[in-house]
Amino acid sequence: MFSPELIQKFQSIKTPFYYYDMSLLEENLELLKKISSLYNYQIHYALKANANGPILEKINRYDFGADCVSGNEIKRALKYHFPSEKIVFAGVGKTDKEINFALRSKIQCFNCESIQELHVINSLARKYRTIAPVALRVNPDLEANTHHYITTGKKDNKFGINFEEMERIQEILNGLHHIHVQGLHTHIGSQITDLTVFQKLSRRINDIQQWFAEKGIHFNDLNLGGGLGVDYYHPDQNRLPEYEKYFQVFRDNLKVQPDQSIHFELGRAIVAQCGSLISRVLYVKGSPKHQFVIIDAGMTELIRPALYNAFHKIENLTSDGRPRIYDVVGPVCESSDFMGKKVELPETKRGDLLAIRTTGAYAQVMASRYNLRDYAKAVYSEEL
Repeated sequence: MFSPELIQKFQSIKTPFYYYDMSLLEENLELLKKISSLYNYQIHYALKANANGPILEKINRYDFGADCVSGNEIKRALKYHFPSEKIVFAGVGKTDKEINFALRSKIQCFNCESIQELHVINSLARKYRTIAPVALRVNPDLEANTHHYITTGKKDNKFGINFEEMERIQEILNGLHHIHVQGLHTHIGSQITDLTVFQKLSRRINDIQQWFAEKGIHFNDLNLGGGLGVDYYHPDQNRLPEYEKYFQVFRDNLKVQPDQSIHFELGRAIVAQCGSLISRVLYVKGSPKHQFVIIDAGMTELIRPALYNAFHKIENLTSDGRPRIYDVVGPVCESSDFMGKKVELPETKRGDLLAIRTTGAYAQVMASRYNLRDYAKAVYSEEL
C-alpha cells in the first residue's frame, strides 16, 4: 500500500497524522454503487464513521444519502450537499432542538426508538403544522456475534422498541396525527463478519412485517441498517468489502413487497480501509524478553484498542531488520493506551515510522484532547 515514494513524503509531515487513500475510497464507492444498483437498494452513508469534509464530498458524488445520529451530523451532511430528502435521523436520545432542526430541514425520515419519542416528535411537528415521516426502529433481539459494546439489536441494548411494546404502538399511532409511519427500521450492531446473522435478521423482519400486516399497517420503506464488517487483519488482501455476498443474503431471505424500497446505512465498510494512522517512534525500552515501542500516537488518536481491545495491523514503514516482538504503546498517561500487544515488527528504533492500518472509520471521528494533546491532522492522497 505504501510505496517508497509515499513513505519518503511521509517523512516530512509532522506526526501523528491520519492518511487517507482517496483512490481506494473511490474504488470502494464504485463497487458499492455498482452492486447496490443491481438490486435497486438505497444507500445512506453513516456519518458517525468518518465526517471529514473531503470524505463526504467524495461519497456525495455517488448519489448516496446520509445516516445521521445527531443534529450536528445533519448540519454536516447538508453542508456537503447531501439532499435533505435523503437524510435519515437515528439515535436513541434525540433532543428537542435536534428534532426541530430536522423538521425544518425536511429530512427524509426519523428512525424512532421509543414510544415516548413518537409522542415528542408528534408534539413538535404539530407546532410546525407539518407531518413528520418516521420509521419504527424495532429491536429484533438478535445476537450479532460482535463485540458486546457495538451490538445494538439485543433486548438488553438501549436501542429500538422492544417487540412486546408493539401492541401499544398500534393503539398509540391512531392518536398521533402529525406522524406518518412510512418505514420499519432495524440495526443490530457493527463489525459483523458472520453473514448468517443477516439471514436471521431478514427472517425476523419477515415475521415482524407479517405481524404488522395482520394489524393493517404497511411499510413503504424497509431500512436494514448497516453493520457489515471489514478485515482488520489483512487490509491489503481484502481491501474491498464483499458487497455482493452481503446484499445477496437479503435478496435471498427478505420478503419484499412490490412497492417497498430497501435501505442500508453503511459506514465502516465504506471508509475503514482507506485510512491509516501514521506515527513516529519516540522510544524503545524494556528487557530483551518484553520490549515496548513508544510512539507519538495514542488513544487520543485511536481509542478502539483501549475501548474494545480491538486489533489493528501495525507496520514499520522504515525498517527491514530482523523480526522482534513488541508492545506498541502511546504516550498518554494511561496503561490502557496501547495500539497492539505482542506485535511482530522488524527491529524498531527511535525515529521509525509506523502505520496503523484500517483507521478510516472510528478513529479521527472519536479523537480527543485528553492530556491536552493537539488533534492530529488529516492528510489526503490527492494532496501529495
